Amino acid sequence: MADRRLQVFSNVARLLSFTKAAKALHMTQPAVTFQIRQLEEYFNTRLFDRTHNGISLTKAGQIVKSYADQIITQYNEMDNEVRQLTGDVEGLLVLGASTTIGEYVIPRLLGEYQAKFPAVAIRLQVANTLGVIHMVENNQIDIGIVEGPVNNKNLVTSVCWDDELVAVMPVGHPLEGIKKLTLDELLEYPFIAREEGSGTREVINDYLAAQKLDFGDFDLIMELGSPESIKSAVAAGLGVSILSVATLEKERKLNLLAQRGLDPPITRPFSIIYQRQKFRVKAIEEFLRFNQSDGRWQQEQT
Repeated sequence: MADRRLQVFSNVARLLSFTKAAKALHMTQPAVTFQIRQLEEYFNTRLFDRTHNGISLTKAGQIVKSYADQIITQYNEMDNEVRQLTGDVEGLLVLGASTTIGEYVIPRLLGEYQAKFPAVAIRLQVANTLGVIHMVENNQIDIGIVEGPVNNKNLVTSVCWDDELVAVMPVGHPLEGIKKLTLDELLEYPFIAREEGSGTREVINDYLAAQKLDFGDFDLIMELGSPESIKSAVAAGLGVSILSVATLEKERKLNLLAQRGLDPPITRPFSIIYQRQKFRVKAIEEFLRFNQSDGRWQQEQT
C-alpha cells in the first residue's frame, strides 16, 4: 500500500478540511491530524496554514500534494496491472447509493459481489441522490448508484435498471379500487412526499411538470426523509404517496399497503455514476462488469 500518510494528506489537501477527510477515509479526526503531524515532522515544515476560516496549503504543502497525487496514481496503476496479470481482485471499494437503492436494492447485489470477490472490502454510504452525486464529484466515493437522470458531463453515467413509481395507499382506501390512477384522482387526498434533494421527489416533480402541475397542487401534509417513514405514515392512514416498487416488496407480500400504477406511468432510470478521469482499480472494474451482467438488476424486481 502507498504510504498511508500520503493518502491521508492527499484527501485533506483536496477537501481542505480535516473533518471531511476523516469522513471520506472512515477515520477519526484525531487520527487524520496525527498522520498529518507525522508528515510535517518528517519534512520539518508546516504543510497547512491553519486559521479560524479553515486551512490552506503552504508552499511546501503544494509541492507535497503534487508528488503525492503522482505517487498514489502510479501505485494504483502498478497494483492494477499486477492484479490483471494474476487475476486477484482485492482492496477497498467505496460505494454510495441513493436512499431507495441503498436500502432496498443494493444489499443483495453487494452480497453476490462479495461472495464472488471475498478479498474486496466494501464500504457503502447512503444519502439522497444529490448527496451521492456530490460525493462522486468530490472523489469521496469510487462509484455512485442513484435514482433519476444525472446531468454532469464530467461523470460517466450508465443506466442499469428502469424503475417504476406507483401510488401507495392504506389497504381499503377508496383509491385501491381503481386499477390505474390519474393525477386528478390522487390530488383529492392528503399527500406525503420525500424531501428536497431526493431522486424520487425530482422524478415526481418532472412528472407533474409534464402535466402542467407542481407539488403546490397537492394537499402536501408531510415531507419525510426515507421510504420507510413514508410507508409508516401511509399505513397509519395519514395520506397517500408515490414510491418505487422496489421499496414495497415486504408490504405487498404481507398486505400492509395497497399500490396502484399511474396513468401515464412514472418510470426512472437507476444509474451507476463515476468520474470520467478517475483511475479505476480492478475492484472497481469488476464491480462495473458485475453490474452489467444480464438480468443482474432485473432479478431484484421479480
